[in-house]
Amino acid sequence: MQTVNTQTLIERASALLQDGTVSAVLGWKRGEFDYDMTPAVFTTAEELAAGFVYNDFCGANLSKYLLKKTREIQGKILVFLKPCDTYSFNQLLTEHRIHRENAYVIGVPCSGMADIHSIRKITGEGIARVELTEGGLLVHTLYDDAPVAVSYEDAMADRCKTCKSKKHVAYDELLGEEGDVLDSHRFDEVAKLEAMTPDERFAFWQGELSRCIRCNACRDVCPACTCEKCVFDNPDSGVENKAPGGDFEEKMFHIIRAFHVAGRCTDCGECSRVCPQDIPLHLLNRKFISDINKTYGEYQAGETADQRPPLVNFTQNDPEPSDVVKGGHDHA
Repeated sequence: MQTVNTQTLIERASALLQDGTVSAVLGWKRGEFDYDMTPAVFTTAEELAAGFVYNDFCGANLSKYLLKKTREIQGKILVFLKPCDTYSFNQLLTEHRIHRENAYVIGVPCSGMADIHSIRKITGEGIARVELTEGGLLVHTLYDDAPVAVSYEDAMADRCKTCKSKKHVAYDELLGEEGDVLDSHRFDEVAKLEAMTPDERFAFWQGELSRCIRCNACRDVCPACTCEKCVFDNPDSGVENKAPGGDFEEKMFHIIRAFHVAGRCTDCGECSRVCPQDIPLHLLNRKFISDINKTYGEYQAGETADQRPPLVNFTQNDPEPSDVVKGGHDHA
């Protein structure tokens, strides 16, 4: 259960709207289903009271939405950011994709978000309604007379189980208690992949990526994907939005995207959260993060708003290609 309730956030946002500090609020509203909390903009206290919500299904990272909303809305926008979201916010500032003066950031603590993929693995398909209780979730399905009890730990998203930080790295004010950077063993799954033989790794990713339906949800939600015109939307590229014509095309999309965000991905896990096929796309990006750490030294994208990523910051200690093959940073 989240430690800050909806009413607390509504009251603070309403006060900032009414005193003119902000002209709009970027938060969450209820979608079509109980587990479908979607980003939304509110401009009055009445709208907030009628529609704003914050609960265990508010996993969406709102930092990406600032790119468009700060262009559309005059004045400062209040945005609620969870700890992991603030890393994406800082990275967008670093890349000059948003301006700090256009956003008023309220940090909200997060104890981990529920994930519909995790819940379906327990209850199966046909989820009709989800109740959030003190002890966990009660999931009503179309096929069971009685609700299925699911603990918060079992319902938690995989990305939250290996959360890198409960500490906000950017905010104007903080609601609730601040957390710490965590030793979450988030690279353990990467180590398992690295321990596989090349054929085993190929088979693993072939099995995962073959389910891709090219909906582009991963690209559209990713805070690191901010190109004005994506190559996959360019009719002259030969790879415009379309169903993959073969195994090569379905891999190429995700590999190109992983290279695109290398050194800039904050490991927020949004790509996996929105994937309708439940592909663990964050593992592909996390492998790149692990390789960069080994090659250039420890680096966390978005930790501050003024750092230069290793891939665009030349130093005399940068490893040569032969050093990378030998083992990376220690051989530089």
